Amino acid sequence: MKAAVLVFPGSNREGDIARAIELVTARKPQMVWHGDGDFDAADLIVVPGGFSYGDYLRCGAMAAQSPVMAEVKRRAARGVPVLGVCNGFQIITEAGLLPGVLMRNRQLKFICGDVHLRVETGQSLFTNRYQSGQVIRVPVAHAEGNYFADAETLRRLEDRGQVAFRYCAPDGTRGGTGNPNGSINDIAGVFNEGKTVLGMMPHPENAIEPLFGGGDGRGLFEGLVEALS
Repeated sequence: MKAAVLVFPGSNREGDIARAIELVTARKPQMVWHGDGDFDAADLIVVPGGFSYGDYLRCGAMAAQSPVMAEVKRRAARGVPVLGVCNGFQIITEAGLLPGVLMRNRQLKFICGDVHLRVETGQSLFTNRYQSGQVIRVPVAHAEGNYFADAETLRRLEDRGQVAFRYCAPDGTRGGTGNPNGSINDIAGVFNEGKTVLGMMPHPENAIEPLFGGGDGRGLFEGLVEALS
């Protein structure tokens, strides 16, 4: 699997996600600067976390206008998988690759720590190594991770199975303190209609080695390798 990792001014997780990709593929991804209007062919495009453009305006709004994103949108339209994590989720949502918006956390504070996620479907490029209903533990680190969509958009997401992950308690139940940011319907990650684009606030790239606190995120990358190699 050949992967491309985008880099914006203010990105700070591109190294983490590049390391995760290299661990499971034994191949370094290409690092693509945001000002590049084109880049080598890739089986997967990753938009990493960080604080692109200092989170001015709305998080991800300025990065969504970078030259590289026009090319990302063209390739996504042709079916090239795109993964956006944390600020990457904000960027690809602002770019129109996913529905909804990411708002300030309910408590108006930056949050950092492990959360539990319920995998809503194992039927996708990104989640084929997980079982539907499986609970995994991964870290979050964000101030604007409160996912929101209007009622009609939310209905379509739910009806079409576009919710990838939900925040939950360790036993998989919802409705308690498992939701760290107030996201509507406890949504932690969503797909596009074709399930070729995934945006998620938690950081699977920081949960791939037991020495760093857990390996539950590794399955996402291993599943991509299996599906795209």
